Amino acid sequence: MAELAGGSLPLGDPAFNYQEHELNERLKRLYPAVNEEETPLPRSWSPKDKYSYIGLSQNNLRVHYKGHGKNHKDAASVRATHPIPAACGIYYFEVKIVSKGRDGYMGIGLSAQGVNMNRLPGWDKHSYGYHGDDGHSFCSSGTGQPYGPTFTTGDVIGCCVNLINNTCFYTKNGISLGVAFTDLPPNLYPTVGLQTPGEIVDANFGQQPFVFDIEDYMSEWRAKIHGMIARFPIGERLGEWQAVLQNMVSSYLVHHGYCATATAFARATETLIQEDQTSIKNRQRIQKLVLAGRVGEAIEATQQLYPSLLEHNPNLLFMLKCRQFVEMVNGTDGEVCCLSIHSPKSQDSYPGSPSLTPRHAASNTHLHAGAGADSPTCSNGVTPPAKSKSHGSTSISGVKYPSASSSSASSSTSSSPSSVNYSESNSSDSTKSQPHSANSTQETSDSEMEVEAEHYTNGVVEGSSARIMNGTYKHEEILQPDDNSIGNGVTDESCSNGRQLCGGNQAATERMIQFGRELQALNEQLCREYGKNTTHKKMLQDAFSLLAYSDPWNCPVGQQLDPTQRESLCSALNSAILESQNLPKQPPLMLALGQATECVQLMARVRSGSCSFARVDNFLH
Repeated sequence: MAELAGGSLPLGDPAFNYQEHELNERLKRLYPAVNEEETPLPRSWSPKDKYSYIGLSQNNLRVHYKGHGKNHKDAASVRATHPIPAACGIYYFEVKIVSKGRDGYMGIGLSAQGVNMNRLPGWDKHSYGYHGDDGHSFCSSGTGQPYGPTFTTGDVIGCCVNLINNTCFYTKNGISLGVAFTDLPPNLYPTVGLQTPGEIVDANFGQQPFVFDIEDYMSEWRAKIHGMIARFPIGERLGEWQAVLQNMVSSYLVHHGYCATATAFARATETLIQEDQTSIKNRQRIQKLVLAGRVGEAIEATQQLYPSLLEHNPNLLFMLKCRQFVEMVNGTDGEVCCLSIHSPKSQDSYPGSPSLTPRHAASNTHLHAGAGADSPTCSNGVTPPAKSKSHGSTSISGVKYPSASSSSASSSTSSSPSSVNYSESNSSDSTKSQPHSANSTQETSDSEMEVEAEHYTNGVVEGSSARIMNGTYKHEEILQPDDNSIGNGVTDESCSNGRQLCGGNQAATERMIQFGRELQALNEQLCREYGKNTTHKKMLQDAFSLLAYSDPWNCPVGQQLDPTQRESLCSALNSAILESQNLPKQPPLMLALGQATECVQLMARVRSGSCSFARVDNFLH
């Protein structure tokens, strides 16, 4: 161990930070089952749990004796900061003898909380020690038993606690000395004791590589536990188990939208798929839109395919809208991406864009024959009715909103499209799409799930057109997007303008600000109808806080812009869709894995050391 003349390394010192990083990585590798938030690992000696004749230095890793050392009444010990967690399975630490001092009356071992620190380890009940002056082991008794060799200056003594069989053995300079103690109680602390002047020892709780190859010893026990699990008797129920597992795997593939794999698996195992392929592909399409950052289009597709889903899940709708705002900042959402691609001078310059929202779709002549000539601006997923049928409200696929005046930028909050009513309206407009003409130069709205067939040759009839009818598509399978349309979250290279707010487009920025006002109005409406929601308030504050920084990607709330943040929302939306179809919102396989993981954690809490080598992750490779 490195010895520093000045004593402890100061916090913030590069050397200290590097050492701390190395310690964390080594402890994670050695004890992956330990949750340090619940059961912290020992990392140093405790300045509060020691006898007064003990002095600490070197970040509380070095122990020196500062008493008189006249007789055994001058012995002094110190315990580590925390007991050894049972989830370690096998725990190990080492102590280097820096100086044996006058007589070398040193003890290394374990003790329970509350054991007298004015003694060497091993002399009292629930105390265990290996002493350097005579090589004896002391097991809760003042009388030692011959165990191993003596140790002195320069030696490294290791102490290994096996929490699977509750035994302990020591090592000297990397060589095992055999079992010293059996039937150990739980919750023991690493402990060292000194008795004569000049005695100095350094501890290694993982700050440095160990002299003894503890990982090899751990591998032996891991193999034993895995063998025990593999030999668990199933007997005559083998066929029943296989059928259950096959159904669990099949439902997992279906849940996550792996349609082709699920079909092949079902064919090979002769299992049934509970959900039809069209429905699976619809969910897959929506998930891809969310994961690509095209949340507005995902909302629209959800509302078209499952008209009452978001109406009955206002919390989910609000989460999606907040995420859509974040994606607008990112420049990936369709409402701002379409403005980045096309000239903002005229809405007619980009009819039928794949990034269009329902409001645009309503004005698209090849999608809605009865739409007027006026082309409204992008909105918060709001579809305005035809002028002749306007009665002061608009709807988002079954969710009614008060209409917003398109002629005045200073419309009141009460007329915001986001003032939600949550009553179902006639959504038949979404089924009035008309096929393209063969010579049409307009692309079909991606929110209608229509993708140019020539880009996809995976069993799709060229030139076919998908139309939504009663929440499903006329296609047997929904067309799958290629990497350019969804994989990277943009539909055109011009959408990616570097890391600039809304892709660096002024019109897109203005649209984002308008959307933010609508989102605020939606939040106020939800508060009036359902009461205050602190989660909603926090989501809204975090999303709006992005605008307070010149570089939102590198700010205290910038983690929201990380694409990985889309995953939890994608999972929540997928589960809600499945639940609305009377299907399990979580696949049984994931529930079983979760229950198995929880069982392992419970084993750790009841101090069953074998849980360390029975982790579910070890069997998923």
